[in-house]
Amino acid sequence: MTDTNSIYNRLGVSDQVLRFGQEVLEGLTDQFRHIDQVAEFNQAKVIAAMQKNRVNATHFNLSTGYGYDDEGRDNLERVYADCFGAEAALVRPQITCGTHALALALGANLLPGDELLSPVGGPYDTLEEVIGIRPSPCSLKEYGVSYRQVDLLPDGGFDYDGIRAAINEKTRLITIQRSKGYATRPSYSVEEIGKLIAFCKECKPDVLCMVDNCYGEFVETQEPTNVGADMVVGSLIKNLGGGLAPTGGYICGRKSCIERCAYRLSAPGLGREVGANLGLLTSFYQGLFLAPTVVSSAVRGAVFAAGCYERLGFRVVPGSGETRRDIIQAVELGSREAMVAFCKGIQSAAPVDSYVTPEPWAMPGYESEVIMAAGAFVQGASIELSADGPIRPPYAVYFQGGLTWFHAKLGILMSIQKLLDAGIIEM
Repeated sequence: MTDTNSIYNRLGVSDQVLRFGQEVLEGLTDQFRHIDQVAEFNQAKVIAAMQKNRVNATHFNLSTGYGYDDEGRDNLERVYADCFGAEAALVRPQITCGTHALALALGANLLPGDELLSPVGGPYDTLEEVIGIRPSPCSLKEYGVSYRQVDLLPDGGFDYDGIRAAINEKTRLITIQRSKGYATRPSYSVEEIGKLIAFCKECKPDVLCMVDNCYGEFVETQEPTNVGADMVVGSLIKNLGGGLAPTGGYICGRKSCIERCAYRLSAPGLGREVGANLGLLTSFYQGLFLAPTVVSSAVRGAVFAAGCYERLGFRVVPGSGETRRDIIQAVELGSREAMVAFCKGIQSAAPVDSYVTPEPWAMPGYESEVIMAAGAFVQGASIELSADGPIRPPYAVYFQGGLTWFHAKLGILMSIQKLLDAGIIEM
């Protein structure tokens, strides 16, 4: 280990921090074993879906223009549907990000006069303008869709009485955010989401339930579509792209819902029949193949981050011993200065743009200034090592990603080093 430690030293990690990290790691053996078990299950699930759909080299061919008769694209969507236990899927490079995928699914399945309900409190910041909570051209509110939310209970649980009271004859779609977003509430397990969906459908059987699945894919052995979700939505530059997808998003679920999404993405009458793959199918297929292993690396990194910062006395959500529901680790740092130091550590561990100093800025779509650290091969790819957060109390930073466990480990060690160097922590 001496040679490895010397490289860490050259990268900026002191022996003191290295010893601290090793002590934390020694207590995480059981958690890492469980992560490997989940990854093995999901790897087998992906291979089974690819074999069932007879993936072969012709499915990697380039299509341009309209993209008519693109069998590789269509087969990829069958693979996704099988991985998610869904009737259909829409997996396209034309979906630019998770927010775009969510806006697409909502806009396609809500009509003027309908109401959207969130039973998990306020939405992630970038959806506020999509919904119309903050005024924006082309928001759902502008098109006559109303919005209602039921705040969570103080312990982060669902307010079932409040949800029952909120569901009415106008309630068409219920949106459930699986991950915590920029909040320090717990993320939700697939089992918890399934119970919430079942309750909502007992209240109104024809209501649609959509799950924002970003950051949660392959963290567990089930996905929300396995427990009743009508749609699950996410980005390919997060978990399922495996670090290889350079863009794209997906929606899986009921065929009737997916068809509407396809019409909204392209045009009525065209739907899923058009959409060139632009030579990206190899990275989409191979990214999905690698995703279980890549996600397990990110989860390891999140658990290690929790273990380290717990030991340093910070509040972390979730704790190092808690079951993981997504790849995000929240750390309440208590000050702007600590957030900046943490993010400098993550940035300095990056293979790309390691020399850049992250600073808070007014990022489009966010209400508060946001600081982001990400030296990524794919711009904005939060399955790669990254950290970000809004500059507002409780000054929580959200750490996620790591295409390899060893890179995630380095990032956490560097974040601790920067806090130590700034005099914010003592060891």
